[in-house]
Amino acid sequence: MQVRRGIRDYPLVGVVLLTAVVGVVLEIAGPPGSARWVVGAVALVVAALQLRGMVEALRAGSYGVDVLAVTAIVSTVAVGEYWAALVVGLMLTGGEALEDYASARAGRELTSLLARAPSVAWREDDDGDLEEVAVAQVGPGDRLLVRPHEVVPVDAVLDSADGVFDESSLTGESLPVERGRGDRVLSGALNGASAVRLVATATAADSQYQRIVTLVQEAQESRAPFVRLADRVAVPFTATAFLIAGLAWGLSGDPMRFAQVLVVATPCPLIIAAPVAFMAGMSRGARGGMIVKDAGTLEQLAKVRSVAFDKTGTLTHGRPEVVAVHPVPGEDGDRVLAEAAAVESWSAHPLAQAVVAAAQARGRVPASVEAREVPAHGVEAVVDGVVVRVGKADFVAPVAVAVAGDGGSDADLPRPAPGAGGTLTGHTQVHVSRDGRLVGTVVLADVVRAETPRTLDQLHRMGVGRTVMLTGDAEGTARRVAHEIGLDDVRAGLLPEDKVAAVTGLERPVLMVGDGVNDAPVLAAADVGVAMGARGSAAAVESADVVVMLDDLSRVPRLVLLGRHTMRVAWQAIAIGVGLSVVLMLVGATGRMPAFVGAWMQEVVDLACILWALLAARPSGDERALLSEQTRTGAGPAPAVGAAHGDQPATDPDRAPS
Repeated sequence: MQVRRGIRDYPLVGVVLLTAVVGVVLEIAGPPGSARWVVGAVALVVAALQLRGMVEALRAGSYGVDVLAVTAIVSTVAVGEYWAALVVGLMLTGGEALEDYASARAGRELTSLLARAPSVAWREDDDGDLEEVAVAQVGPGDRLLVRPHEVVPVDAVLDSADGVFDESSLTGESLPVERGRGDRVLSGALNGASAVRLVATATAADSQYQRIVTLVQEAQESRAPFVRLADRVAVPFTATAFLIAGLAWGLSGDPMRFAQVLVVATPCPLIIAAPVAFMAGMSRGARGGMIVKDAGTLEQLAKVRSVAFDKTGTLTHGRPEVVAVHPVPGEDGDRVLAEAAAVESWSAHPLAQAVVAAAQARGRVPASVEAREVPAHGVEAVVDGVVVRVGKADFVAPVAVAVAGDGGSDADLPRPAPGAGGTLTGHTQVHVSRDGRLVGTVVLADVVRAETPRTLDQLHRMGVGRTVMLTGDAEGTARRVAHEIGLDDVRAGLLPEDKVAAVTGLERPVLMVGDGVNDAPVLAAADVGVAMGARGSAAAVESADVVVMLDDLSRVPRLVLLGRHTMRVAWQAIAIGVGLSVVLMLVGATGRMPAFVGAWMQEVVDLACILWALLAARPSGDERALLSEQTRTGAGPAPAVGAAHGDQPATDPDRAPS
C-alpha cells in the first residue's frame, strides 16, 4: 500500500526504479549495449524534465542549483557511466519525496495539531436527544456532550459537576487539568475518562483551536529569509564545482574526471537542509506551546538584542489579588476579610471578586446578604446583625474622617498595623467598617508573576543587551516595579502609539511581549512580536509573530534559545553538506573514485545533512539547562505592584470596589 501510494505521488521515481530493474535484466540476458541505451535514455529524459523546470524557475526569478545535477547526468552518459547517471536521476526525482518526508518528520507536531482538529460534535436538543452534527453547525448556547477521550469541538463552559482535560496540544503542559462547573473549556482539549456536558460559547471558526490551526497553516506555508540565503550560497558552490571539474579534465586530459567530480556535487544539502531545520524548529516550538507563525521569525529570534514588555497581564498577572489584610488593633484579620467578602459577594467587579476569592481561600465562605451600592464610594450591607461598609475611607467611617478634617489629618484615622508589605504606593486599599467604626483595610494589587524576575535574569545571562518595560501606568509605580524585578529601563505613561515609537528606538532586533488589545500595534512594529496566551486579545494574537499558548513568561527565553539552536543547526547542516561535497569533488578529481560510487556517496551526504537538520526538533543543551534551572528554582514569592488595569495611569489608591 505504501509503495503504491509513493509511486502514485512520485511517478518519476517509479520510472527510474523500473528502469533500474529492466537495465539489470538487459545487462544479464539482453543484447550487448542494450542496457546502456535504455538506462542512458531514461536518465537523459529525467535531465530534460529537470532542465525545463529549472528554466521556468529562472523565468520566475528563482535561481536553482539543479544545473549541477543536469550536467552530471549528461556528462556521465557521454562518457559511458550510464548507471551513475541513473543514480543521479534517482536523486533528482526522489529529492522531492525525500524533502517531503523530512519536512513531515520535522513538522509532525504541527501536522498533528491539524490532524486533531475536531470535525463533528454531539448536540443535545430540548428533549435531551443527541444528534451528530458538523462542528461548523454548532453555535453559542448549544448544549454538547463530549464522550470519553474525545476532543472538545468548540470553546465552551463546563455544565457537568467536574471534568478532567488534557490541554497539552494547546499549552505544551503534559499534566491533565481539572475543571469545575462553569469553568471555561477550550476547543482542542482532550476529554478524560468520563463523558461531560458543555455549553458552547463560540462557533468553531471563532474558537481557540481554529485560531491555532490558522497559525499552524501560516507557519507551514512560510519561507524563511535564511532559506533564500541558502539559495544564494548555491551560486558560488556551483561555480566552485564547475571550476574543480574543469581543472580535473584539463590537467588530466580525461573527460571522465569531469563526470566524476560533478556526480558528487549535487545540491540537495542546500535545497533541503535549511527548510527541514526551520520546520523542525517550528515543530519544537509547538511541542512547547509556542506557535511560531513564520519561519523567518526564528532567524530574528536568534539575533534579538532588546526585549520590551508590557506590564499589566505580561510582567504581572493582570488581575487584582489580595496581598494583605491589616486589621486595626484588637480586630481579627480573618473576620475583617470575611465581612468584606460577604458584602462583596454579590458584585462582579474585579476587586470584589478578588476579595471573595481570598476569603474562600482562607476557608471563609461569604454569607448571603442584601447589599446596597453607593456609586463611586462603596457597598453597605447587614452582616450578622451589624452594618458593614466596604469602600473608600470617607464612606466606611465618615465620623472619623470628619474629625480628621477639623484641624486633624488623615493620619489621625485608626490605621492598620504596619505589615511586611512595606509601602502602599500603587496598591488599591479597600477599607472595612462595622457600625461606622473602621476595623481594617484589605490591600489589593496586581501581582508580579513568580517567573518574571527569573525570566529577566535569564535573558540578561543569554546576552540580551536591554530589557525595557513599556506601560501606560504612572511613572512612580512603573519604576518601583522595574527596580524590584531587575529591568534595565522603564517608559511609563505611554499610549499605544508611544509604545511603537519606543520600540523603533531600541537596538534591533527587538522582541516585544504583550497580551492586550492596546499591544497589537507595538507587537506588529517589533521585529518579533510575542503574544502571551492565545486566550487573550484576538488583536494581539493576529499581530504577533509568536503566540505562547500557555500564560507563562518563562517561555520567552526558551524562544530565544529555540531561534539560536535552529539557526545553528541549519548552518551546520549546510556546512556538513558543502564540506563533504568539496572533499568528494577533490577525490573525484584524482580519478580514484568511480562515478557510480561517487553518485551513491552523494546520496549518503544528502542523508547526513537531513538527519543533522532534524536535530533542530530536539532541545539544545542550553535549553535543557534552562528547563532544569526553571524546574529547580520553581515559582518564588511574588512581589505586589500597582493595581492599575489595562496599562492606564493609576489614580486614587483608595478606590471603591464597585
